[in-house]
Amino acid sequence: MAKINFGGVEENVITREEFPLKKALEVLKDETIAIIGYGVQGPGQSLNLKDNGFNVIIGQRKNSNSWDKAVADGWIPGKTLFEIEEALDKGTIIQYLLSDAGQISVWPTVKKHLTAGKALYFSHGFGITYKERTNIIPPKDIDVILVAPKGSGTSLRRMFLEGRGLNSSYAIFQDATGKAFDRVVALGIGVGSGYLFETTFKREVYS
Repeated sequence: MAKINFGGVEENVITREEFPLKKALEVLKDETIAIIGYGVQGPGQSLNLKDNGFNVIIGQRKNSNSWDKAVADGWIPGKTLFEIEEALDKGTIIQYLLSDAGQISVWPTVKKHLTAGKALYFSHGFGITYKERTNIIPPKDIDVILVAPKGSGTSLRRMFLEGRGLNSSYAIFQDATGKAFDRVVALGIGVGSGYLFETTFKREVYS
């Protein structure tokens, strides 16, 4: 890991030199990444993953503005764009990118599709940090991980298209498979991070 000084504090960071895209693609070659929610972070993260060569599908409610936006962005109904439950069933990595309120309301549907060995991915730590209140309590036999880009989804996409990366934090809440570290870093590189620094779900909420 490289060391970078942030305002007098040295942080261990993972760069794209240490963990190149080729390695990320190898780590996730057998995974299907299901993006649940096509609102704030969903478009940027999913399009960057797709353009980087990962196997990505979208789960979104039909007859919604977000569904229409996904179609306009090139996602194909029945091939790469599905109703939420179908995407949850197909995905081995579930990127849970709904709003905090949306995550709470859809959680019972998500949970029943979290079979052993899958990964549940967040970009905000709220749902897990306050799980006693949100009732977002993942099964023990899945990985629970976080990549939080330090900027908006539109910034993430714009910088990707410019050949640059937006810096992100990453965290592992639960490593059931022994693969959580490789999975989370590969996803962080895949979504377009310039470099990744370690945090916790709780620290991410307050950062």
